[in-house]
Amino acid sequence: MNARILSPLLLLGSNIFMTFAWYGHLKFKSAPLKWVILASWGIALFEYCLQVPANRIGSNVYSAPQLKGMQEIITLVVFAVFSIWYLGQPLRWNHIAGFVLIVVAGWLIFLE
Repeated sequence: MNARILSPLLLLGSNIFMTFAWYGHLKFKSAPLKWVILASWGIALFEYCLQVPANRIGSNVYSAPQLKGMQEIITLVVFAVFSIWYLGQPLRWNHIAGFVLIVVAGWLIFLE
């Protein structure tokens, strides 16, 4: 598969795992912190198994700043869906406005 397509797909998968590792435990506030940390590290292992190849493959066609900008935008999209669907916390207008500004920053990174 083309590196221009494969890298963003791997970043998408990585960010899904990352979001669950970082925020999934918020639904289980009564769980002991040590178990939450261990579970998050276990989930993060899968994140890294996708993130590292995404950056390695993507570096053949994207610069490091472009990869980072792409990753941040993907993170925002994944987080927005996660916040609404999994956590039941809808986004307000100011969240969306802030996210849009970050997407504009990402767009600027890709200008040649």
